[in-house]
Amino acid sequence: MTTEAKPSSRERLLEAAATLTYRDGVGIGVDALCKAAGVSKKSLYQLFGSKDELLAASLKEGAAAFVASLLPPADDGRSPRERILHVFEQVEVQAGVPGFRGCRYLAVQIELKDRRHPASRVARRIKRNLLSYFRAEAEQGGADDPDLLARQLIVVFDGVNARAGIGVDNLKGLIAPTVATLLDAADMR
Repeated sequence: MTTEAKPSSRERLLEAAATLTYRDGVGIGVDALCKAAGVSKKSLYQLFGSKDELLAASLKEGAAAFVASLLPPADDGRSPRERILHVFEQVEVQAGVPGFRGCRYLAVQIELKDRRHPASRVARRIKRNLLSYFRAEAEQGGADDPDLLARQLIVVFDGVNARAGIGVDNLKGLIAPTVATLLDAADMR
């Protein structure tokens, strides 16, 4: 007889924080987080020290899945142009899924306002990593100004996620042509 291990209190808190903050925002209360995780407030504070640290840990924990859901595998034979387009194709797919609320890392930065907040620092680092990915691909693809192109791509990425996240736009057929125009203007291969 096989028994599945019950997730630890830490794992349940991380999952509750990821789910509830994505759905309801970072203003979610400690009581709601503890109730969803089935743990006491004492456990939350013993494990994370504060709600802020829980939020930061939850974002850090989800970073690998975020990256895996967007970026193509390294050295997959695609051109840098195709690799950048792949990211935006994934966003378009994700935006069509019920319950999509945009990029959680962008949302955290917008909601918190405080750049020193632990969760804001984690979110900023994840977004900087995406910017670095765009810059590296732009350099490899021979873009005229890789830094400018990377910054333009992150603006499109954030804009797409914001508009889709609040449900004001159907992005089908809009994202790829927009990105392709930027890539063409940068002389990207």
